[in-house]
Amino acid sequence: QVQLVESGGGLVQTGGSLRLFCVSSGRTGSMGWFRQAPGKEREFVATINWSGGNTYYADPVKGRFTISRDNVKNIVYLQMNSLKPEDTAVYYCAARDSIVALTTQEAYNYWGQGTQVTVSS
Repeated sequence: QVQLVESGGGLVQTGGSLRLFCVSSGRTGSMGWFRQAPGKEREFVATINWSGGNTYYADPVKGRFTISRDNVKNIVYLQMNSLKPEDTAVYYCAARDSIVALTTQEAYNYWGQGTQVTVSS
């Protein structure tokens, strides 16, 4: 059973940056980040395949967020730049056994507890 632990969330002003970390207790296939804003359903943010060669992003974050991973340290990162108030949410790390990156939540086997990101206007 893989366990995921996120960190790096916090309070930042509009236009600021944060870097989220997700540490895995073991090897995983593809990994992703999702987020859930108050009163809304959880949504896809970004995903990366096992090798790191393929990444996909939700339209609202394209050009501002970057997902990357270090398979030696079992860490996946989410660099978030030019943050906006609408980025405020709990951010969740997720992992799949398969090496193929997918954007649907149902495809992921393991989930972290989430880290809060708050962007003030």
